[in-house]
Amino acid sequence: MQQNEITEVLAKPLSQELLGRDIARLAYVAKDGTPRGIPIAFTWNGTEIVLCTTKNSPKLPSLRANPAVALTIDTEVHPPKILLIRGRAELDVVDGIPEEYLRMNGSYEMTAEQRVEWEREVRSLYDGMVRIVVTPTWAKLIDFETTLPSAVEELAKQRAARG
Repeated sequence: MQQNEITEVLAKPLSQELLGRDIARLAYVAKDGTPRGIPIAFTWNGTEIVLCTTKNSPKLPSLRANPAVALTIDTEVHPPKILLIRGRAELDVVDGIPEEYLRMNGSYEMTAEQRVEWEREVRSLYDGMVRIVVTPTWAKLIDFETTLPSAVEELAKQRAARG
């Protein structure tokens, strides 16, 4: 997929709405060669998806060995709205708590007092974190109105050809 095609998909209003959500599903290949899919908080900075994790996270050795990842960001309504992204994970070990981590966890329902306590707890627990930065190399938006999964598109074309 060409960069301009990726940019076009990600610039669509629905894509932007999905990129503003809190949780994505990250898929990667574990060290034992089996697939893993996990929910994880994320933020979109306009060109990259940034995820943050602990420095001792089990996913880090896997991502170092095989940085190919896929992300799914979707809704819980019918018809679902789905943004699929593929890319390579780059790992950036940082001291302290990345601002992205504090921002990406800012939309959970917390009172101001809970937020202060949560941030104090985070800062006392982590001496550093790892930023997982994913630059999209492929993207597809599925809304079940104007775009469909490729297999469903194929079936619709076959049905139309049958008349």
